[in-house]
Amino acid sequence: MPISADDAWAPGPVSPQLADGAVHVWRADLAVVAEDLGKLLCSEEQARAERVVDERSGELWRRSRGLLRELLGRYLQRDPSSLRFSIGEHGKPALAEDSPPTVSFNMSHSGRLALYAISNAGAVGVDVEIARRPTDEVAIAARVLGASEAARLRALDPKTRRREFLRAWTRYEAELKCLGTGIGDTDGGIERARPWVADLELGQGATGAVASTRAARDLRCWGWPPG
Repeated sequence: MPISADDAWAPGPVSPQLADGAVHVWRADLAVVAEDLGKLLCSEEQARAERVVDERSGELWRRSRGLLRELLGRYLQRDPSSLRFSIGEHGKPALAEDSPPTVSFNMSHSGRLALYAISNAGAVGVDVEIARRPTDEVAIAARVLGASEAARLRALDPKTRRREFLRAWTRYEAELKCLGTGIGDTDGGIERARPWVADLELGQGATGAVASTRAARDLRCWGWPPG
């Protein structure tokens, strides 16, 4: 289910609500997100941001986490600074006091571009990638995505190959984040159903995907700040 750039990323609602089985994805430019959102972070998050060697990267991380809190606070109608998170084995965050889960969420950012997925349709994962330095797409695909995907990419011209590799990679990462596993994790050989995945059209030079354990009845894509 691809989402056209023409149909997505308009400013979202100020007070968002999830319909049954819905998946919402928010897009944000972290470079223009209000700095005040960083004040919502707890002391552990502030300390993590300060440990980032590159000052700009640390500020982008701080804003990305502050916006996550702001969005969840709006959905849950709670004070964003009061939220507490737990971290799964592979780094996936969850609300520590939300059991059973009221909402599932995930976030990803590449440079200044961030995506946030929020849902009540089951666990979600989201990934965004911005094309940067050249890579050997075929070799990476062969190691991680499988021989058939590597062969498909090898047959493409370089420009198309780059675009298709990033599309396949974001789908793969979104699935892993949805399932809460790491790259190459086979979960002890246990077979699990593949998540539902949708491509997200983000414009030239960027690709994204969102995954959910259950197919979304309603997928909405919005831009931050809300209208």
